[in-house]
This record gives sequence, C-alpha cells and structure tokens, in this order.
Amino acid sequence: PMEHSIMRFSSWMGGDRDGNPFVTATCTRDVVYLARITAVNLYFKAIQDLIFSLSMWRCTDKFRERARVLHERETADHVYEMRKQRNYADFWRSLPMEEPYRVVLAEVRDKLFNTREALQAVIMGKAEALDPNDDTIFRDKDQLLEPLMACHQSLIEVGDAAVADGYLIDLIRQVNCFGMSLVKLDIRQESDRHADAVDAITKHIGLGSYLEWDEEKKTEWLVSELKSKRPLVAPDLECSDDVREVLDTFKMIAHLQAVCPGSLGTYVISMATVASDVLAVVLLQREMGGKIDQLLRVAPLFERLDDLVEGPNQLRRLFSIPWYHDLIDGHQEVMIGYSDSGKDAGRMAAAWALYEGQENATKVGDEFGVKLTLFHGRGGTVGRGGGPSHLAILSQPPATINGRLRVTVQGEVIEQNFGEHENCFHTLDLYTAATLEHSLSPPTAPSDEWRHAMATMSEVSCDRYRDVVFKTPEFNPYFLQATPGQELGALNIGSRPAKRKSNAGVTALRAIPWIFAWTQSRFHLPVWLGIAEGFQKVKEEGKLETLREMYRTWPFFRVTMDLIEMVLAKADPTVARLYEKELVEEKYHGFGEELRQALKSTVDIVLEVTEHPDLLTSQTTNGGQGSINTLKDKLAMRSIYLTPLNIIQVENLKRLRDIEDGKVDTKGYVPVMPWAKQMLSLHVSKDYYHAAVSDTLIITMKGIAAGMQNTG
Repeated sequence: PMEHSIMRFSSWMGGDRDGNPFVTATCTRDVVYLARITAVNLYFKAIQDLIFSLSMWRCTDKFRERARVLHERETADHVYEMRKQRNYADFWRSLPMEEPYRVVLAEVRDKLFNTREALQAVIMGKAEALDPNDDTIFRDKDQLLEPLMACHQSLIEVGDAAVADGYLIDLIRQVNCFGMSLVKLDIRQESDRHADAVDAITKHIGLGSYLEWDEEKKTEWLVSELKSKRPLVAPDLECSDDVREVLDTFKMIAHLQAVCPGSLGTYVISMATVASDVLAVVLLQREMGGKIDQLLRVAPLFERLDDLVEGPNQLRRLFSIPWYHDLIDGHQEVMIGYSDSGKDAGRMAAAWALYEGQENATKVGDEFGVKLTLFHGRGGTVGRGGGPSHLAILSQPPATINGRLRVTVQGEVIEQNFGEHENCFHTLDLYTAATLEHSLSPPTAPSDEWRHAMATMSEVSCDRYRDVVFKTPEFNPYFLQATPGQELGALNIGSRPAKRKSNAGVTALRAIPWIFAWTQSRFHLPVWLGIAEGFQKVKEEGKLETLREMYRTWPFFRVTMDLIEMVLAKADPTVARLYEKELVEEKYHGFGEELRQALKSTVDIVLEVTEHPDLLTSQTTNGGQGSINTLKDKLAMRSIYLTPLNIIQVENLKRLRDIEDGKVDTKGYVPVMPWAKQMLSLHVSKDYYHAAVSDTLIITMKGIAAGMQNTG
C-alpha cells in the first residue's frame, strides 16, 4: 500500500554522543534542523514539478470544493506580490479554478516555503520562529501527505489513474519513507552517564547516592517515580558539566519532539547491563519536559559477552513491570553489539553469544506478548560482525526476525553499498529478499549436538583470547608498537575519540580502532585468535565430522566459517613480521612469533573443518583447480599495491615516533613547492616535517583500508 513504506532510514550522526564530547544538545538540534531544511528543499522542488504536470481540470466534487475554498481565500494582488517576492519558478499569480490540482498544490508550495523560512530563522537564533501552533508551515509528514493523497484519490476516481500513479505516487512514497527529516536521528549515550545524572538528582533531594544502591532498590525507586507526577529536577540542581550536558540533551529531545515531530528515532543506551538503565532514560525524558505520548523508544544495547548472556533476563525484569509493559504497548527494540562483544571475547565466542542472545530475547518477548525488533550493530569488518548482508540475515536464528529488522551500515560500506544507483537498489533488494526469506522459510535450527560443540568452542576460544589479550603482559606493548593503534587517535581521521576513557589499556579502546589497527598491519588478530584452540578441543572429543556436518548444513556456522576464512586469506604474516622487525622492541619478538604460529594453526584447522584444499578455494569443482574464488584473484592483485603501502607506512610510523620521542630535529625541513608549504602550514603541529609525515601516514592508512575492504 502506498501509505506504508517497507523501509526506513535512520542516522546517529549528530546524535551519537557516546564518548564524543563534541556531540552536544546544540549539535543535535542543529543537525535536526539542517536535515529538515534539506528535506523541505527536495520536496519544494518536487512540488514545483508536480504543479507544472497536473494541469488537468477533471476532479471530484469534493476536491473541487476544497480548491474553491482555497481560491476564495486568496486575493489575486496579494498572491502575486507574495509569490513574486519568493521568486518561484512559475505560477506566481492566483491560479484559476479550472486548474484545481494546481490551486491545491500551490498552497503546499507556499507552506513548504514558509517551513524553510522558519527553520532557517531558528538556526539563526530566533527560537520563536518555529511555532507548534503555526498552521502556515508543515510540522510532520502527515500534514504534507494529506493534500497529496487528496490529489491522488481525486485523480483515481475521475479515471486519471495513469496520471495518479506517475510522479505523484512516487512523491507520496518518498514522503512516507523519508518523512520531513530525510532520516530519523537516533540518540546514543553510555549508561554510566545516565546513572551519574540520576545520582545528582537523588543527592540533591536528600535520598543519598543512586550509584550506591543495588539493582533492586534502583528499579523500585525508578518505577515509583515514573508512576508519580511530582517533579524531580529542581532549577537549582547542582551538578557537573557532564551531568548538565545529559540533562540538556533530554531537554532538547523534548523540545524537538514538540516542534519537529518525527525527526528523532530511538534512544540507544550503550553499555547497557541492567533493567534500571532503561528505566532511568525513560524517567529523565519525562523529567526534562517530555510528554508520555512523545517519549522516544528506548533500546538497550547489549554489547559485551556477559551482557549478551544476561540481556534476556533483564528484558524479563522490564516486561514484568506493569507500568513499563503498558508504556511500550507490545513493542520493544533491542540493539545487539557485534563490535565490543568481539573485542571482549573473540569472534567465535561473540558470534555464539549473539546467536543465543537473540534466541533467548525473542522467547522472553513471546512470553510477555512483546514483539521485539532486533537492531544489529554491525560494522564493516568481520571482527565487528561485517560480511555480505543477505547471508548474514539468512544465518540469524529462526523466529528472530519475523518481518522486522534494523541494521547499521558504517564506514566505507556505505559508499560500497549505496554510493551508486544500481548498487543502492541491489542492496535494498537483498535486505528485503533476505528478510522475507528468513521470515517465511526460517533457516535450520541447531541440534543439541551442534549446540554442545558451539558451547565448547566458544568457551575454549574465549578463554584463549582473553588470556592473550588481557592477561599476557607482552600483549599491550606489542599491540601499541606493532600497529598504528596509538597513532590513530591523534590523526583526526575517526568520527569520534579512539577511546571511551583516557587510559592506555585495550579495554578503553573502541572496537573500530582496535580492528582497524590490526587490519593495517594485515595480521587481523581479533578475528582468528582463539579459534584454533576451540576447534582443536572439539576435534579431540572425536567430533571433527560433526563440525564438517555443521559447515555443510547449518547457515549460521557456514557463514561464520566463510567469513573467518576470508579474513585468514587477507592476513599476511610476512607483512606482520615487517612491522614487528622495524617497530617492535626485540624483547617482544618471541611473542610475535608465537602469534604468527597461532595464525598458521588457525589456517590449518579451518581448512580441515571446511575440507578446502586452500583458503578461498572450494574442492567441489575440478578438485579445487579452476574454482579459485574471484575474491582470491582480487586479493592477489591488490597485494601488489598494498605491500608497498605497508612498507611506506612502517617507515613513516618510525619517523613519527622518532619525532614524538625527540630523536629528530624537524626545524630544518622546509617544503620546496609553495603549494606544499601552504598546505602543510595548516597542520595542527605547525611543523612542516611533522605535518608531512602525518599526512603520508594517513594516505597509507586510507590506501590499505581501501585495498583490504571491510574496514568500517
């Protein structure tokens, strides 16, 4: 039906403040206004084209009466002067009643112009310009759709279906899909920031420290306050700047919901662990001016291994609260994180935890009559859940999609999948087809034997991964020296700070730079570390054939293995050894050799399970000859160009570290070419040599990322 859209687009650019101090309440407000101005400009042009096209006079009596009322409301001189000043493309004068569709659409054009003027005035500081009671502007998509639908219905009823189902219906579908804001802006913040805000409130009103309460007491108090109508946040509340920013964000959300309805989407709580994390956000929304019927839906983001395991139990606690169950009205969104779970536990353990977490969360929803929408927080890399979208959807657990799915598209994957017209529609076709196929013909459910094998591999691989990454003293210095990990945060090429908190450990590092750094050195350690030990354990139990059966018949396991195999094919231990030789202290070289041996063991065991003669080579045709995957050919060709970039990167990493250690006198370097001197003078360091080295390093990073693909 034309009044529905099978797909919606959202964004959190300007809304994701998780660890990013530059995304403030003001930033979010401006992003919303600018997005609406862009949408209005597009609709304005479309309406002008439509006015030109719909010149016919035949219409229903009801529609003619509508046009007559609008026509009588206008005076010819007034309309002419107003539209002349606005420099419309055409049809400045009052339109005749013999052109009823143009009369109605001309009013739509005027309202769109007024809407744009109001939005521009608000951005310039005139807050009163966007009045919720102003009927000369459009505030939501329904107001824009109503006259368009009236035109369509009239055309259909008088026999002009060919006209109605042309450009007009395209515009109606665009409005249904994109609304008045092009994309809904999601808001994201870390759970600890909300807890700090509530803590400031409880201290101010004399209840003590919220942070010191146990979960039971937190939940009980939050529910009692949600049921109560008394205000909690006093005007004289004393709080830190961080808490004030959190409260200002919720105040801005309430304001935007009132003046720009439909512009905001979901409030995502990163690092969510317990039910009180969700209730705190609901309470803060209401306390800062949000109306109950305008509150953003709240989605907990379960992203670490323990949180994925415990998440379904916390949903059960939430759904057991009658007040909250009534609030959500049978619908709950839950985001699951592929990035931090992989960084926390390794790829295999994270994949299985995500699989079981989705199953258990869906069962809890069914138990309480709540339809879950699972929001898959995937990145571009395999270490962050990346891979072919169609196969990824089809490998999800049975009964977890049911026609509803949200996914993130990040980094260079946006350009790859949506950058060109054909690619864009092909990607949307794949998403739609896979969602329908999974819903109508669910994939194979794992047997108890398969579940046992996965549980064993998950436990063993997780233990090995954590032993190396978090418990081995040599790992952190090796990682910092053997990859450009520590340089990423200083090069200003990311969308936000590389770390959530300022300490040197891997724990504080975000998943994106964690994966990106290992990809640059072509070691890809986060994807494969621990997998060999997990497979070996199951093999020792005499279940190698079980693993092979799982690979042949279970979509989830096959997709997981194929992606791991692809990453192993991209890994190059020779290049990784170069980084070690040139950048790492000699006392850590033995540790690096152990890691490279682990990579070799992983390749061997993966080939044994998949029964492939070589990576990315199937044995199903010609005994493996002539069936080399196209990707394998591409990787071999890219390597010719990638390896020189790796060599250049290693050299410039050495230079940059020497500069920072004070081993190089950079004052004597002055670019010969005037344009180079001018460009390098813009560098924050104000040092030509430092600037040249940094810029060269960034270029190598971009080149390697483009060649490796799947780095977002």
